[in-house]
Amino acid sequence: MAKTHQSAGKLDTLWFTRCAGGGRGGVPTASGIAYKLGYLSEEFGADGIKLRTLQDEGAEDLRHHHYEHGLESLVREGGNLFAIPAKAQGAATRLIGLTWIDEGQSILVRPGSEIRSPSQLKGKRVALPAYRRADLVENRRGRSIARHMSLQGYRGALASAGLTLDDVQLVEVGADIEREPRESYGGFWPSYEPLVKGHVDAIYVKGAPGADGAAKYGLDVGIDLDKLVDRRFRVNNGTPRPVTVHEHFLEHHYDVLVRFLRQTLRAAEWAKTNLQGVREILQSETGASAEAVTAAYRDGFHLSLAPDLSAERLELFRQQKDYLLAFGVLDRDFDFDAWVDRRPLEDAVRSLPAVRAA
Repeated sequence: MAKTHQSAGKLDTLWFTRCAGGGRGGVPTASGIAYKLGYLSEEFGADGIKLRTLQDEGAEDLRHHHYEHGLESLVREGGNLFAIPAKAQGAATRLIGLTWIDEGQSILVRPGSEIRSPSQLKGKRVALPAYRRADLVENRRGRSIARHMSLQGYRGALASAGLTLDDVQLVEVGADIEREPRESYGGFWPSYEPLVKGHVDAIYVKGAPGADGAAKYGLDVGIDLDKLVDRRFRVNNGTPRPVTVHEHFLEHHYDVLVRFLRQTLRAAEWAKTNLQGVREILQSETGASAEAVTAAYRDGFHLSLAPDLSAERLELFRQQKDYLLAFGVLDRDFDFDAWVDRRPLEDAVRSLPAVRAA
């Protein structure tokens, strides 16, 4: 696995990534908000530490590190379909936080469909986006995000009604389409037309871009997965969402990491009383419309953007790891508990009162 080495001396560039941009499924994160508010620049400017994201222009050659975590000065807050397989393939990462943000997971249907509850999925045809050929060739199966998110979304909905994937017909879609369109609707673009044309009865989508797609194609939300009471049935790529770093970062720039997390926590506090400001930031992060952002992110999501390592989130995250192992996304299992490092977040929380006072 390729690595980009940083000196063990003074850190000159702090990289971070948060699954954002261009209408391709960006997500709300406290780190993204801290960046937009200028908190991170304020924290590190005097030290001469450059702040860069993998979404920046000029960073194209480094973006693959979002998938395999070979950049040693990177703080990654993003989907677990990359973080967990990277760990299973030997990435020298540690898990330092988890967030949980319900972000508009839903199962769409045609207007007039009878499907309005999970139990009504029984016997129905549901769209399953095909693996991208490159992801199989390069053994990066987790990059076929829409496929695995759809599968897990159906699985959660069915389980809430005492059903399994054996109770639906999985219809593979998009296998014969080589080029992804400009409007990808969060990557779920292969699913919409088969539903509109009647080839399937339901599709899974997520987030503000998914809501924009539903509006464009005139589709209804048959099942709002965010409304399932038990969080076990809402576990997916972004729920929980991991914050991971390279072991080199922990060993050589621990204080910088704690300061980064402290400003992330500060931004999460700001978000609690600035919902409209958060929504405006999300529009720029996701590339989606104001209406879609409001539809996808609701029910007080802005009150709980801060990462933590609570027992509940860790157990739900372990559930996702076990699912990825069972469905062949991981090459091998790994020691989940040894992956977790609580120290940076604990130290950031302890130092936050001083930041608030200042």
